[in-house]
Amino acid sequence: MKILYVNKFFYLNGGSEKVFFQERDYFLEKGYSVVDFSMQDYRNFGSPFSDFFVNNIDYSNTKGIFNKLKNGLSFIHSSEAVKKLEDLILREKPDIAHLHNIYHQLTPSIIHLLKKYDIKVVLTLHDYKLVCPTYSMLDSTNQICEKCINGNFGNVFFNNCTGSKFQGLLMAAEAYWHKWKRSYELVDKFIAPSEFMAEMVGKRISKEKIKVIPNGIDSSEISPSTEDNGYVLFFGRLSKEKGVKTLLKAHELIKDKVDLKVVGTGPLLEELSINYKNAEFLGYKTGSDLNSLIAESSFVVVPSECYENCSMAVLESMAFGKAIIASKTGGIPEQVEDSKNGFLFGIGNVEELAFKMAQLISDKKLREIFGEKSREKLEKDYSLTSHFEAISLLYKDLISEETV
Repeated sequence: MKILYVNKFFYLNGGSEKVFFQERDYFLEKGYSVVDFSMQDYRNFGSPFSDFFVNNIDYSNTKGIFNKLKNGLSFIHSSEAVKKLEDLILREKPDIAHLHNIYHQLTPSIIHLLKKYDIKVVLTLHDYKLVCPTYSMLDSTNQICEKCINGNFGNVFFNNCTGSKFQGLLMAAEAYWHKWKRSYELVDKFIAPSEFMAEMVGKRISKEKIKVIPNGIDSSEISPSTEDNGYVLFFGRLSKEKGVKTLLKAHELIKDKVDLKVVGTGPLLEELSINYKNAEFLGYKTGSDLNSLIAESSFVVVPSECYENCSMAVLESMAFGKAIIASKTGGIPEQVEDSKNGFLFGIGNVEELAFKMAQLISDKKLREIFGEKSREKLEKDYSLTSHFEAISLLYKDLISEETV
């Protein structure tokens, strides 16, 4: 079996790329033939197929009305991606294509090309693009919004969800174009990493086409930690939808003061570091530095105020055997079971979060119990081995359909 892996970034740009490379590398190691298709970038990992990658496009830095209009057309349909992918297909003749993050730079137009050559298509849903042109299901005030879920994509323009009327018009046009072209109807199977994601996207596409396969972590590479150095940890993007301001406000309400370490960067970093002096802002951390911070924490807080899918921050905390306090949103309640491996609280509820943080701070034994349950749940429900096995079976089922 020859598998074509498609993602617009060929470096670790975020959680979706981590999943993409996990899967690609696994099937390479298992002896499968793997073909890459992506976008050129100086940060890219090596690939024998990089000559076929599309030229780098950065829509955020486009200057001038002519260039904006020109790039706007390629934002909806990339003729370069279609041409280069066709050349790659004709040379390599893949059996199946697994698409991850393809929007804007590669565009869903490549799905039509794949079906032209009778290639089975799998698309992993890392976000809500199919039911929200801006990906996030957040409005212009960063509040959760479901107005586009019924296919009325003009809301992104009329409600100015992106803060730019031009960008909103472009995103609405993109969504309507692929709705009219029925691009997503051509996908053979969608992978949803959470039941919540499957339910949301199932309001637009056939639920029979959606397979729930949670993200996974290789627990054999991470030992559960019994260290507890008396601090609370947040790690993630410092932006409104991640709820870090709610966490900082809750931290200030706790009478028995405890250290709060905030790891990450983002648009709110300067504002938060100025206004919340009781927290320690450590900036961006990765690899062993981040792992040590998680391992030595008392517990982790994930206060998201958006529809999280299958949070990698939660999974990484579970891998280290940590108790977790998280907001009750999106797919998080599938990962954090209230009063079993952590606590859940209402989105943006500062007082409830402060109360539950105080409970865990004062009860080390409870932290230990939650931590043990976190690790058990990870090994049971979020095993990387199970993740790969489910995808392998999906590939084989799709290929066997073709040969029947």
